[in-house]
Amino acid sequence: MEAAAGKPAELIASTLEWIYDNATSGAIDLAESYRLKWAGDCERSIGDLIGSHMRYAAVVGFVTGFGGIFATPVTAPLNISSVVIIQVRMIAAIAHLRGYALTDRKVKTLVFICLAGASAAALIQELGFNIGERVGARVLSRGARITMGKFNAVLGRHLLARYGARRFAVQTVPIIGALAGAAMDASVTFGISATAKTIFKPLGQRPYLARS
Repeated sequence: MEAAAGKPAELIASTLEWIYDNATSGAIDLAESYRLKWAGDCERSIGDLIGSHMRYAAVVGFVTGFGGIFATPVTAPLNISSVVIIQVRMIAAIAHLRGYALTDRKVKTLVFICLAGASAAALIQELGFNIGERVGARVLSRGARITMGKFNAVLGRHLLARYGARRFAVQTVPIIGALAGAAMDASVTFGISATAKTIFKPLGQRPYLARS
């Protein structure tokens, strides 16, 4: 039973590699366009970037939530893939603006961790890390004993929990479901952006992960 329960979680997480490659293909150019818009001011660029991606997520949430409970089996997978691409692109752009290389495997792992949003702390602890000590992101390479299978399963469970909450919110009459979907996707995207800003501190400052 436990193995069966882990399969959908691993399936969701296994698609993140494809999503990462597609979402980040234009993330650098996107980030640089915001940097140019704000004359090199990194933090104002990030703030504008986050606001735009919250609006994108809200639009997707509204459209995919419009059908209410009757359309949920069709629209839910579409919402998950579309919104996660928006969120991964946002996280990657934040990481780039703060000086991180998107081709670095550790950076990719941190991007995936950011997707957990408010539950990132629980995810990190479940993987065997402590929170609160300021050490470098190189801690991820020291934590190589964590297999990708375990990481995917843990992350997948957190994403499934969020999907379950969203599915419950939109299973109502169409218009209310659309508004609930828009509000929830925008709110989750904002939470993810806050996590990304915490994890991807400007280079020279240390993120908060530590190996136990």
